[in-house]
Amino acid sequence: SQGYSVVYLTTGEVYIGKLSINRDLMLTDAYIFQVVKDPADQTKNNFQLQPVKEMLWASKKLNIVKKSVVFYGPLEENSEIAKTLAAQNK
Repeated sequence: SQGYSVVYLTTGEVYIGKLSINRDLMLTDAYIFQVVKDPADQTKNNFQLQPVKEMLWASKKLNIVKKSVVFYGPLEENSEIAKTLAAQNK
């Protein structure tokens, strides 16, 4: 997964990025994970990774306060998100 981790916040938002942990958590090369309806079949969901650097509030890094985190951990190399990121970074 090239050093990517997932961070799930108490707000329900999910971020993927390269995580470093000090007093707080910091994500670089970050993406926000979004669930979207499949345009071909509205009963199914797809996922989308939106780069934080392309958001209206773009930032090179995200500092996350630990008390707002439900869980975090490294992505497994065989996860769908890790595969998607690897394909994008080729």
